[in-house]
Amino acid sequence: MAYSFDLTVVWAFVIAFAVFAYIVMDGFDLGIGLLFPLLRPGAERDTAMNSVAPVWDGNETWLVLGGGGLFAVFPLAYAVILPALYAPIIAMLLGLIFRGVAFEFRWRDPRHRAAWDVAFAGGSLVAALAQGITLGALLQGITVEGRAYAGGWWDWLTPFSILVGASVVVAYALLGATWLVMRTEGQLQAQARRYALGLTVATVAAIALVSAVTPFLQGRYAERWLAMPNVLVTAQVPLLVALAAYALWRALRSGAERAPFLIALGLFALTFLGLGISIFPDVVPGRITIWQAAAPEASQIFLLAGASVLIPIILSYTAYAYWVFRGKVDAHGYH
Repeated sequence: MAYSFDLTVVWAFVIAFAVFAYIVMDGFDLGIGLLFPLLRPGAERDTAMNSVAPVWDGNETWLVLGGGGLFAVFPLAYAVILPALYAPIIAMLLGLIFRGVAFEFRWRDPRHRAAWDVAFAGGSLVAALAQGITLGALLQGITVEGRAYAGGWWDWLTPFSILVGASVVVAYALLGATWLVMRTEGQLQAQARRYALGLTVATVAAIALVSAVTPFLQGRYAERWLAMPNVLVTAQVPLLVALAAYALWRALRSGAERAPFLIALGLFALTFLGLGISIFPDVVPGRITIWQAAAPEASQIFLLAGASVLIPIILSYTAYAYWVFRGKVDAHGYH
């Protein structure tokens, strides 16, 4: 029996893994920033900040890996997507810069801590919203002629992209709330649990709304999700989402601490799987496939050799950091 090894597909999954790792790892600390205005200044905000301070900058390693991998392995996709989405991507980077600076300066400059808290919350909101708008703009389609972007400056700004942006904000806030449930105690934990219950409902509603609209954007989406026999498989995804949402609700109501965050991660994994069903094997939906966008095979082999060394190292130090800073946290740090 002969087996074929498709290096381009391997790289597509490597980059998809990096993007998913960024979404779930940076998603909860962006969620902390989104919840920040709802927390009382002082011990509550300090505790929330301390819960992510040791790991937040390492989480963004995956963003660099995903963006760098797209540039190196799928250069045509990079050349098309970036001009189409310059504005939301630049907004995302500026948001990440503001919140990154606020992490350090709010401790070193207590006289202006209120201003740095605004920068932290505002940067988190801008970054999360921009990420969702970027995804929505990619899903709705990018105008391509030949091998270049042929649309306008504002093509990314549509009701659908705003809907996806708002949905990502809500989902990240849910992830942040469940993280606080797992990492904190007492009144802050109880408050985070209440937020998580409401955000669970809002997230499921957002998933349902985006899922209902997406098949009407392009015929290929409807075919992949609704045509026979595909629907026999794809119908399991919304069923699993409903089961995960119910399990999350039950875990929050029962007083569980770790389970809500883990189930929320599973909910993100299911939505990411749904995204893969919608667009794979395209990298620019309906326009460019992964094979059309791929770099030469020799380049892919060279880059994969480096990635096979770097990714295990990143996973190892990330796992070690989370292990060292496990447990509960208060306004003074982990204990």
